[in-house]
Amino acid sequence: MNSEADKKMSLSCSHVDKFIRDNLPPLNQWPEFRFDLPELQYPERMNAAKELLDKAVDEGFGDKIAILSRHDSLSYADLQMAANQVAQVLVADLNLKSGNRVLLRAPNNPMLAITWFAVLKAGGVVVTTMPMLRQKELAIIIEKAEITHAFTDIRLVEELAAARDQTGPLKHMLTFGKGGELEELMATKSTHFETNNTWRDDPALLAFTSGTTGIPKATVHFHRDIMAMADSFSRHILKPEKQDIFAGTPPLAFTFGLGGALIFPCHARATTVLDETAGPEEMLKAIQKFKITNLFTAPTAYRAMLAMIDKYDLSSLKRCVSAGEPLPKPTSDAWYEAIKVRLIDGIGATELIHIFISASGEDVRPGSTGKPVPGYDACILDENYQPLGPGKVGKLAIKGPTGCRYLNDKRQADYVKNGWNITGDAYLMDEDGYYWFQARTDDMIVSGGYNIAGLEVETALLADDRVLECAVVGEPDENRGHVVKAYVVLKEGIAADQDTAKALQNFVKETIAPYKYPRAIEFIDQLPKTGTGKIQRFKLRQMAKEEGQ
Repeated sequence: MNSEADKKMSLSCSHVDKFIRDNLPPLNQWPEFRFDLPELQYPERMNAAKELLDKAVDEGFGDKIAILSRHDSLSYADLQMAANQVAQVLVADLNLKSGNRVLLRAPNNPMLAITWFAVLKAGGVVVTTMPMLRQKELAIIIEKAEITHAFTDIRLVEELAAARDQTGPLKHMLTFGKGGELEELMATKSTHFETNNTWRDDPALLAFTSGTTGIPKATVHFHRDIMAMADSFSRHILKPEKQDIFAGTPPLAFTFGLGGALIFPCHARATTVLDETAGPEEMLKAIQKFKITNLFTAPTAYRAMLAMIDKYDLSSLKRCVSAGEPLPKPTSDAWYEAIKVRLIDGIGATELIHIFISASGEDVRPGSTGKPVPGYDACILDENYQPLGPGKVGKLAIKGPTGCRYLNDKRQADYVKNGWNITGDAYLMDEDGYYWFQARTDDMIVSGGYNIAGLEVETALLADDRVLECAVVGEPDENRGHVVKAYVVLKEGIAADQDTAKALQNFVKETIAPYKYPRAIEFIDQLPKTGTGKIQRFKLRQMAKEEGQ
């Protein structure tokens, strides 16, 4: 899509509810899209659920296991029939109109996959949320995307119910799991359903990402985009086989996890393990039990697994993908020494749905992220957004079959410049075309593979009556890349001791998602500020860097 006319052609919409279509950025703020590969030439009418699930059954894979878990397994036919039943619940019982947004809330389990496919089949737009999100964060998502429907694991209903009660759009909510309502309604439905005949450029999912302001951005991805991440990274870098067994630790709410644990295995007609307990040792146990071949997780998890790796049989592993944060060369080398499988590093972004620079096999250069994935172009830009030559550090810029479309967000103009997606990463390209990560160009804290906005943590801390002022930065950490560190000025009379620090940490955990809490708190008498009263965060980052060494 290289011209304004091409962009306008993509605005065909089959949805009855055109809220997302009406809130896309102006066409002149869209990135330049490229569909140079034959496999990226999709028909005008396409539904990702049909491509990934219905066609798998039609091709004779109905009896093949699609999903494994500790307690159950689903064949492709089982998955399709269950998704068909949920789609009927959406349309017949919940009056879903095509284009309505459906929020999903669950740990990685088979029912989450079933409902994900069901939403697409019914013509809805899926909004998968992380299980750890709290009422406040869920309410923002509901209002921002005007969520009308929701399915939630019954174990996670409390926070969502509270968010629903304080918002307006969410009218239909069903629980699933032991004691839930969804399974009872499914049992009354036929296992046949005609998948909605969507356009390839109908919105299919919203993926939320936090910016440095702490205000979440919703990235819009079409049915075409879901298929493109499989037809680029998975097809050309991962190169999976039908007999493969996939698994990963990231939630399906992260597009990194969505690709690795659902889209890529279904695209390859392979099998995935959806395991609710996805800590490092639990993942090692799962690799041994299920004979996992393709693993997706962050460098933090690979480092944690290295300490326990000798206790488990990992001989089944063939491909191990690392993303979510920079992969240090020592981690890559240590993993290779341990199991003789070289980590496949990659950088992706929620805005581009999945990985766009990577390398595998003999093309891997440990320490480098790799080269642009087939289908994508990359370059390094200077401060004026002009291309830089090899060996110079600048802004990483990307073009390809996917790209940034924020939902009703002025920050679109910051992310897309001259047709390029500007990822917020500082990179260097060498003479051989390999890309080397240097730093983040914004204030996002990347900790253990999670993106954490410092301002959001500050806002949570400031809601505590003991806190007068605070500022949050990232402190270098050997295991997590960075940890969230809070510099806190306490109100008069409050003891600056470990008990207060622990109480503040617990307060943050109860206010926002627990993974965002400050793992380090330092009490100081005053924050460094400019003459106009602005906090000098660069000074705090330097302090944290020195203290974290």
